[in-house]
Amino acid sequence: MQSETVLTGGRVVDGTGGPARRADLVLRDGRVSHIAPPGRARSTGESVDVGGLVVAPGFIDMHAHSDLAILADPAHEAKTLQGVTLEVLGQDGLGYAPVTDDTVDEIRTQIAGWNGTPDLDYAWRGVGEYLDRVDEGAAVNAACLVPHGNVRMEVVGGQDRPPTEAETARMRAMIARGMAEGAHGLSTGLTYTPGMYATDDEIVDLLAPVRAGGGYYCPHHRNYGTRVVESYQECLDVARRSHVPLHLAHCHVNFPINRGRAPEVLDAIDEATVRYGLDVTLDSYPYQASATYLGAPLPSWAQAGGTAATLDRLRDGPTRARVLHEIEVEGTDGNHGVPMDWSAIVVTGVADPSLSWAVGSAIADLAKSRGEEPGRVYADLLVADELRSGCLLQVGNEENIRTIMRHSSHTAGSDGILVGDRPHPRGWGTFPRYLGHYVRELGVLTLEECVRHLTSRPARRLGLTDRGAVHLGAIADLVVFDPDTVAAGATYEHPRRAPVGIEHVLVSGEFTVRNGRRTDRLPGRSVRSDRAVHRTHL
Repeated sequence: MQSETVLTGGRVVDGTGGPARRADLVLRDGRVSHIAPPGRARSTGESVDVGGLVVAPGFIDMHAHSDLAILADPAHEAKTLQGVTLEVLGQDGLGYAPVTDDTVDEIRTQIAGWNGTPDLDYAWRGVGEYLDRVDEGAAVNAACLVPHGNVRMEVVGGQDRPPTEAETARMRAMIARGMAEGAHGLSTGLTYTPGMYATDDEIVDLLAPVRAGGGYYCPHHRNYGTRVVESYQECLDVARRSHVPLHLAHCHVNFPINRGRAPEVLDAIDEATVRYGLDVTLDSYPYQASATYLGAPLPSWAQAGGTAATLDRLRDGPTRARVLHEIEVEGTDGNHGVPMDWSAIVVTGVADPSLSWAVGSAIADLAKSRGEEPGRVYADLLVADELRSGCLLQVGNEENIRTIMRHSSHTAGSDGILVGDRPHPRGWGTFPRYLGHYVRELGVLTLEECVRHLTSRPARRLGLTDRGAVHLGAIADLVVFDPDTVAAGATYEHPRRAPVGIEHVLVSGEFTVRNGRRTDRLPGRSVRSDRAVHRTHL
């Protein structure tokens, strides 16, 4: 049993969107046991003065790529120092559970640009086994989704074809098992192999066990460029047909051609909510650049069959020429139908240290310095690093970002890729940037409304009633910050700088950050869906 802790003199922003109020919080056995007027709390426990600071529920990262970092890096400062107390993993249709002996190496290679290849035993195979590893102790709590790409790779392989009825049944069974083991829903990566080969009809079929398990659908949709509104509409249609709640991952409206079009996407969401009663939420990060692995812009046909087949195509002269023509002139499905602007794609990390000369530079600049064509530099780098490099894509629109974050269905997701020499600063800065830049400096959101976006709204999507808000009996996942100074320290030049103004972070009542410094505590555990247990019948 833990001793009591009292947070005294703070301004509580409880996550509901209601006004801040001065109060003392008594924490006992990992929960909020008493909320008292200032100076009125009665406790024999340690008293921590948080006068002048805001006390809020811990932040929930609805779109995280910390699947391996949470196991390999006990400190996990990228998220703990931001005030994150819960991350949702298994995103974009590709993750580390479920896997099999036949797929684990291929998946690890494919998404090394997202997660690296840390020295772990990778002994788990199912969702439940992965979450058991989290339960051994982590810096933050973790929930997860079943990645559709993992399931398809196991059953159909890397082939561009529809599944048979028997294969669809096998995939449904795998998803049902993941839901029964605690997953909160299904994610898809519809611009990544093998997810991009799935039709909407396939996805609707595979959402049956998600519906039975009370989960939600989280797509990385098909096109953020030339068909952005139509692609979001397709996601809404899938949710309507399958009768599941929808959470739109990294809901951005990117590329210069889509400047000012965010209202069209939000209008489509609002119409579907009113007309069909859809339950829709979305997440975004407060930066204009996106990030992924360097091979993502390749056309889908060039990625069929997995890593080895893709590399063979890039080594073959005529096939490489076809690939580059599609990327540069036609606009591939991997680059959302938009012809590539080589000045907009920046290398963030490589697996082979001998290629470090490329890190931090745009492909166009590398080509100029080397006296070569950009397409050749790009293809050569992919081959040399065996598709394991990461990149930034400078394709965002600030006005769209601000419009989306104001929407009533908005939550925050860092989409944080934590590996590479120059990763995206969103991995270290998303949450304090919302509070500092968009609340204090720009006034896009009020403090109370922003905290609601970061806490209770995502908790509701996950079906959690004891997290995401400060109330009696709530789990004491809390963040204490200075509203006058909180800000992201991370920049594109220095992406791993810690934020400022985040003073304390508690997970289940234990300090993971105290006085701005990481402690050695590992109270984080898996947060499994309790709606799916024993509900595997289709």
